[in-house]
Parts: sequence; C-alpha cells; structure tokens
Amino acid sequence: MRAVAVTVPGGPEVLRLEERPVPRPQPGQVLIAVSHAGVNRPDCLQRAGLYPPPPGASDLPGLEVAGSVVALGEGVTPELLGQRVCALVNGGGYAQYCLAAADVCLPVPAALSLAEAAAMPETLFTVWHNVFQRGAVRDGEVLLVHGGTSGIGSMAIKLARLFGITVIATCGSAEKCTQARSLGVDLAINYREEDFGEAVRAFTDGRGADVILDVVAGEYTQRNLDCLAVEGRLVTIATLGGPKATIHLGKVMVRRQTLTGSTLRARSDGFKAALAQEIAREVWPLVEQGDLRPQMDECFALADAAEAHARMEAGAHFGKIVLKVGEE
Repeated sequence: MRAVAVTVPGGPEVLRLEERPVPRPQPGQVLIAVSHAGVNRPDCLQRAGLYPPPPGASDLPGLEVAGSVVALGEGVTPELLGQRVCALVNGGGYAQYCLAAADVCLPVPAALSLAEAAAMPETLFTVWHNVFQRGAVRDGEVLLVHGGTSGIGSMAIKLARLFGITVIATCGSAEKCTQARSLGVDLAINYREEDFGEAVRAFTDGRGADVILDVVAGEYTQRNLDCLAVEGRLVTIATLGGPKATIHLGKVMVRRQTLTGSTLRARSDGFKAALAQEIAREVWPLVEQGDLRPQMDECFALADAAEAHARMEAGAHFGKIVLKVGEE
C-alpha cells in the first residue's frame, strides 16, 4: 500500500510517500480501506519529533480515517464487513489501509461524505471528552473557546450551540472573527487587538465564562482563570504557549475553580470504546439528522501531505484539513 511516513524529525518536507505492507487486523480490530484521513496538529508534532506514537501504534501519522471495512479480526461482528465507517486511530491514517479498534468505529450516514466523516473523530472525541465530560458544560452556561476557527475550535462551537450553550471565541484576525461568527458564536474576540479577559468579563456582566477550552496554556493560564466564573472549569488540551504556568492559587480557592485537561491518543482502547458509545448515543443522531457537520477547509492528495502540514502550521486554515487517499 502507499503511505506517507516521517523520514526524519523535521519540517513538512520530511514527509515522504513509501510502499508499506498492508497491516493485518488483530482480535477486536478492523482493516479500513481509507478514503480520506484527517490532518491534525498532533500529526505535525509527531513529524517534528515532539509527539511519539504510543507503544504498539503505527509509526505513520494520522489519527482519524474514513472508508470501508475490508477485513475483520477475530471476535469482530461480521456485520461490519463492507460498512462505511469513520474511526479514531492511534496512528497509521496516512495510508491506503489502516487498522482501527472495531469498538471505536462509527457508521457513516449516506448523507455524510467520507471526506467529512474523516474530519470528525479526532475533534469530536476531543471536544466531547474535554468540554462535555471533563468540563461538564451544560445548557445556559458560557463557553470560551480559544482558537475558534481551528478544527477543534469549530467543532466545539458547533456542538455547543446545538446544546444551548453561549459561546465566545478568540481569533487572531478580523477575518477569522468573521469566520467564527459564521459558525454561530455569540462573541468573537480578536485577541491581537483587545484583551480577551476584559471582553469576556464585559460580555458576561463580570461573571466570567463557566468553561474555557484552552490550547495555549503558558501565560494564558492565569488570564483564563481571571475571566473564569465562580465554580468555573478550565480545560487545557494543548500547550502552544508553553507547558508551565504561574498561577494565583488563592484566587482559585476563593472562586472554587477547577483546572483539568487531557490527552487522548495514549488512552486505552477500552476508554475510547466507552467514549465512542456515549458519542454514538448523544451526538451521532445529530450527524445522522444533518444538524452537525464539520467545518471543512482544504482537501489535499495523500502525496501532498507536506502541503497540508504547511497550511496547518501557517494557521491559515478554517476548520478541518483532510487528505484524499482512495475512492469516495
């Protein structure tokens, strides 16, 4: 099969097409003939040598795929064979064939393209776990999303709006603020031109946001806490601004705030299966009804994965970047 591999740690140019053996599904796994694969920031970090795959995972990048099931491992229900599915995977998505745990596969409705399906698992699993499970956001609350036009940000906005949550987003330009408003945010803040904390406090009459989804960390951490409501929850899922922060714990105690966060890739198959079951029950009906769709950016050929990475790292994208690997 054709696959895109990381030849040495480095920039996008280190990605190369290779010929690899087609993997064989183990017990509990399926083999997917990949139509499309999502491109995510962790792929770029892995390519740079900063995010190695967990033990036992493929060394190929790619954390989400969509396509057709063409082979089954022992113990997998026969009904999955031939089905169109999308799946969260531990790696290996940048290839014509990819292994996935059967329990994390979600069925692709007829009205959903495989390109759109490939753009959903990583962002949907991340947002559901961090915003709705760890952040425990609920209808009537205020959610602040940093990086509102990214794949994660756009999914968080769309999903939160469907659940009756007021959404504020930070963006890096006037154009991106306009894009965020097109997703349905109640307030878009250009963080290069105004203090996002002051804007959040003004919008909420001084109360602050109930939940903040943060990808920056570093010096943003205390600024987040300063615009987080009493009993608010700060959920960190990336550290683009640095992994260390100095915070005022006295304020955290007085305002009874919660700091939490997570990474998803290294979690067990059992955890991801349970998460998939909850998403299938609580969110997937919205996909089947056409109410939830990913915000799509550009689609690149598998051979052009380096260009896809360059676009992501330039920050110009609006929504999800995907690779076209096989047939729709």
